[in-house]
Amino acid sequence: MVLFFSSTAANPPVTVYMGRDKTEDLIKYAWPQDVWFHVDKLSSAHVYLRMPDGMNWEAIPQPVLVDCAQLVKANSIEVHMFNHFVQGTRRTTITVIYTPADNLKKQGDMAVGQVAFHNDKRVKRTHVPTRENPIVNRLNKTKIEKQVDHEQERIERVKKENAEKRAQAAQRKKEEAELARQRAEEKAARSYDSLFNVEEDPDAPKLTGKAIEEDFM
Repeated sequence: MVLFFSSTAANPPVTVYMGRDKTEDLIKYAWPQDVWFHVDKLSSAHVYLRMPDGMNWEAIPQPVLVDCAQLVKANSIEVHMFNHFVQGTRRTTITVIYTPADNLKKQGDMAVGQVAFHNDKRVKRTHVPTRENPIVNRLNKTKIEKQVDHEQERIERVKKENAEKRAQAAQRKKEEAELARQRAEEKAARSYDSLFNVEEDPDAPKLTGKAIEEDFM
């Protein structure tokens, strides 16, 4: 099951989601525009931000970043000695790391939920000093739990993206053809004008009307 939240810290709202279980599927099927959040060096939920068009992972609006970090903190667990588990929200400060989902690296010998990174330089950090209950409560009010067919969703997403790329390519081709047509017309007009734009010899005698008539005869 996947839990979806709507962050109204952005306008229009953006989608944030996390897995109730099967976090491996979320790692495998995350979208290219998804950003992954997790508590640094502690056990926590894998939270994802689905960035809308125009948003850059390195410049996520601060209110949206806070929403994602608070959701991670509210669902974090720290492992202590004797296998006792304590909610990470009891810690005064935690560090949340985040990176584009396509930077996640999964190797065969890793435990469930464990990940590494292709490029450590593409990992950023944000500090969360305390849990902000108003933020967490606002997000929880938007929570929707869904059963997601990740493979079918991936197929539909790729199909939609390919259709958009074809439409954009067709539009570019149409615009290029129109530009070529305009340039051809302008070139033809310049060539036509040059046929009738004969430069006069400044040293040639000026003919009077009678002279022009006699010259014509």
